[in-house]
Amino acid sequence: MTAGNNGASTPEDDDPFGYLYADGQANGAQPPSGGYGYPNSVNRVRPVGSRQYGQPGTAPQAPQQQGAYGQSNAHYAAPETLPGGGATAVQSHQSSHGGGGRGRGPNTKGLLIGAIAVVAAVVVGIGVAIIGGDEGDDEGGNQADSTPTRSQDSGEPSPSASEGGADEEKTELPTADAQALSLGGTASLASDVEGAQSDGGSYVANLNQPGASVTWTFSGVPADGAYTVFVRYSTTDEPQSMTLTVNGKEFGSKLNMDNFARAKDGDFSKGWTQTFAWPTLNKGSNTVSLSCADGDKCNVLLDQLWLKEGQVKK
Repeated sequence: MTAGNNGASTPEDDDPFGYLYADGQANGAQPPSGGYGYPNSVNRVRPVGSRQYGQPGTAPQAPQQQGAYGQSNAHYAAPETLPGGGATAVQSHQSSHGGGGRGRGPNTKGLLIGAIAVVAAVVVGIGVAIIGGDEGDDEGGNQADSTPTRSQDSGEPSPSASEGGADEEKTELPTADAQALSLGGTASLASDVEGAQSDGGSYVANLNQPGASVTWTFSGVPADGAYTVFVRYSTTDEPQSMTLTVNGKEFGSKLNMDNFARAKDGDFSKGWTQTFAWPTLNKGSNTVSLSCADGDKCNVLLDQLWLKEGQVKK
């Protein structure tokens, strides 16, 4: 049997591919009719070697597709049958997926460089902040030592220093113990009664007689003006009073020497207290005297005398 004819029927019926061979064609074999890809589509099979790939030429025009989406179309044509269809499809696929020699993918190199630059900027910023914080701490720690206070700038003492100076001037005013007083009349020193604050616990006694007196002469008064003279004494009797003389002139009233401690039964150790007067003194030296004049009540023990500036009560 030869290709395309077995001697029993027509070549088409015997061998549908007989038209592909020379003897089949000599016997009149013809390709069957029908659409590509559908029943009887074998008639579109071409003889071996008759199709040329990649060569210019005119391909059959694909009919316009019609019909609903998803339904078969009898006039469908393969993409490679369209003009330049195969190459165009391949190039489009390569371009969409970043393939091919001329296609360009994402710019990963540029993104990497940008990320490195951001990290470097952050590191530099952190370093500058740490260095700046250390310098600020050093400056803050040294500022208190290097910056003078207002009192140092102006050369004037601060208010607290001024107040302290005034207090020191007041404490520097004269003070006299019993031993420093000049005694007159029957006045004498003693130390039998406890509670006196003069050196050795001494005090002036025997003042309860007319003409008995103590005189205190002192210096160091800073200026003319009002001062307070304090007298520390002890009594256990009814209110006492003595004559006060300042710089040779009798003070306006008797010095009140009451039993402020409320001591009883002649217990002079429980009767220690103090009284005061507000005389006007001169700058420099002054003399203050206490005496038991006629009509005075002088049953007291006298311990100390001292001064304070101004008219105060303590």
